[in-house]
Amino acid sequence: MAVAIVPPPTYQPELDEAAQSRRRRLRRWVRLCLVLLAVPWAAVFIVALCLDPYRDGRVWFQETHRQLGMRPCTFQELVGLPCPSCGMTTSFTLLMHGDLWHSVQANFVGTMLAIFGMVFLPWSLASAWQGRLLFVQRLEPILLRLVVVFMAMMFGRWAVVLAIHFLWPT
Repeated sequence: MAVAIVPPPTYQPELDEAAQSRRRRLRRWVRLCLVLLAVPWAAVFIVALCLDPYRDGRVWFQETHRQLGMRPCTFQELVGLPCPSCGMTTSFTLLMHGDLWHSVQANFVGTMLAIFGMVFLPWSLASAWQGRLLFVQRLEPILLRLVVVFMAMMFGRWAVVLAIHFLWPT
């Protein structure tokens, strides 16, 4: 049985930095995806700016989507209760019109999602432009956490709305 003593590899910081730089560089398809993900966010914000969240000088807390020619909420029509996303369009629209307080009242999860979109839009374009993810190492774990937190907030808010509906009927 032979035992070999091997010296540790020599540290070459310039090689490590170059390797890290190459690893962090985004491939062209990832950069294109970041731009393509920014386009729908921009469209949503443009539509929200075009909608009017007020009716007769009062805040319109639900059914702002009807201005787009959409039908009333099917869930609400069938069950008679608000759906988990009721008020999302209104909260986006109110936030885009600078009415943060009423946006939170319409649907605070929609307000949080809109704020996320306002951060994501320039971040994704800047990351695509720079060719690397800015401020993050890996995108997948962050996206997974964001989706889980968003879904938990949305269904948690819905549970509170339903509890209020059943405990204090109007």
